[in-house]
Amino acid sequence: MGYLVDLAEVFMSFDNKTVEIRSRDYWYKIVEFLQQNWALIDETPTGCKVYFFGDTSGVFDEISFSSIAKAGVALRRNGFARFSDDNKLQEFIAIPQPPFHERPHPNGPIYSSGKYWLCDPRTDE
Repeated sequence: MGYLVDLAEVFMSFDNKTVEIRSRDYWYKIVEFLQQNWALIDETPTGCKVYFFGDTSGVFDEISFSSIAKAGVALRRNGFARFSDDNKLQEFIAIPQPPFHERPHPNGPIYSSGKYWLCDPRTDE
């Protein structure tokens, strides 16, 4: 029970701040039965930022890249695919809708930490 209380405190202490994401070119990765991690790539003055979020639009991580092309290569290398490229999947999985909001992942920043990322997110490689 202590674990549940600690986890609840983490979620309750988070301010649920809105995250503005302009892109609607969704990428997805199926991580478990009926659970997907999602990504959107937004351009920035120095390249782009990939936002990672769950099915309930809670953003739990982000990684910056020097270009959208490099972000796409890294997403594919890490098991993500473009949602718009999979007509069959679109028949039974709905995309998370804005507004997006900050929501910590129970395992922390799983991609930017390198824990579940197959390249160094600081170098795009």
